[in-house]
Amino acid sequence: MAISMARGLLAFSLLAAQPALAGTPEAPTTPVKPLSAIAAKTQGPRLLEPKLVMAKIPGEGPAVALTFDACMGQTDARILDMLIDNQIPATIFVTARWLKRNPEPLAKMMAHPELFEIENHGENHVPAVDRPASIYGIAAAGSPEAVAREVEAGAEAIVKATGKRSTWFRGATAKYTRTSIQQIQAMGFEIAGYSVNGDGGSLLGASVTAKHFASARDGDVIIAHINQPTHAAGEGVVKGVLALKAKGYRFLKLSERRETLSAKGL
Repeated sequence: MAISMARGLLAFSLLAAQPALAGTPEAPTTPVKPLSAIAAKTQGPRLLEPKLVMAKIPGEGPAVALTFDACMGQTDARILDMLIDNQIPATIFVTARWLKRNPEPLAKMMAHPELFEIENHGENHVPAVDRPASIYGIAAAGSPEAVAREVEAGAEAIVKATGKRSTWFRGATAKYTRTSIQQIQAMGFEIAGYSVNGDGGSLLGASVTAKHFASARDGDVIIAHINQPTHAAGEGVVKGVLALKAKGYRFLKLSERRETLSAKGL
């Protein structure tokens, strides 16, 4: 369910725009343009990019939540195998498109329910924005009806593949309107924002990605991608996660601190 106002956990306030990309499409083969130039292409209504953090709990030591988007395409075995080999939990946001093409990686995740929770990234990786917009070159759903289909069809695909109903939703590009956030929450989903952009939509190099992970602090929710096995960012994700582990960080699934999460929207 959505984080309730009654628990005082959800508050929307102005927040400086994130400098790096989240949930971006697969990388182009041409040289990557500066992130500022890509962001400038966003057109349409004012968009919100919610931030999500976990409350710090004294005496428990530093902890972060790893969240990975599986937008489409394949699976980065470097990341998946590292998580399994090191018994590191993570929340995986999958689209129906990814599920169709990746039955074996999904089976590996499901064989480790103590490590992985499978959550909703939509049906076709369409931004869950209820008005016409272009976000990083991706056409938004464009209407409340289209948002509902993107969210619900994604959830149904997860039920079909895993037998479980997802409770978290993260839309493509991680951007929304205020009204689409309210609509998704009314459908029974919590919005999965983040506080550290680990890999810039899987477009960053290995060393820069590792540095982004190194910037994480107690309570951060990190976003990265697990569907780009040919990108250098995956190597940086592996190095970054293992470096956090070496520093004594613990790793939690989002559901493990559901009662202590707080969210802010742009």
